[in-house]
Amino acid sequence: MNYRNFLLALGLAFSFNAHAFDSYAFGFSPRTGDVWMDGQLGDMNVYARGDRNGFIDDVVVNFGAPRYVVTQYVVDRRWAPGDVYYACALAHELRVPCLNVLRDYDKNHGQGWGVIAKRMGIKPGSPAFHALKGNVGKSNGKFKSKGNNKGSAVMHGDNDHGPGNSDKGGKSKDNGNPGKGKEKKGKGR
Repeated sequence: MNYRNFLLALGLAFSFNAHAFDSYAFGFSPRTGDVWMDGQLGDMNVYARGDRNGFIDDVVVNFGAPRYVVTQYVVDRRWAPGDVYYACALAHELRVPCLNVLRDYDKNHGQGWGVIAKRMGIKPGSPAFHALKGNVGKSNGKFKSKGNNKGSAVMHGDNDHGPGNSDKGGKSKDNGNPGKGKEKKGKGR
């Protein structure tokens, strides 16, 4: 009987540790007010689970956040990496220390990122909001699966307004292949 209890306790300990690491992945709801951005932040959690050091490097390089702050929140405090990434992206856009935004979110996380960003001066649809959205999209190629992003957690539909997909006039940022390619010279086509 003692051996059975020991195995049960051991199994529970392992399942608790696995759950503690991934607890942010289930029920993660950043509530930025933008479906595309929420999906990107969810993808950050998946990316960080597979390459935590690469994720930390990404935040440090893209937003100038101190490595010890990012490590403290992702590793020691076990924050969802998507929240840490968004805090540092928001701080970068506002030109304030990432730690200030992290502390604000720690006190008011129940409100969601959209409310916090708005209170800090970034209104939905504003140029600052679109710049923030572009900053969140900067890591797109680094954390998405290789290929055509088939592994993305979010399926984008007709209302996808991610970076380069705005429907508000201006030049399109899409430099993809428009058709069959260039015609070859001298072939009479």
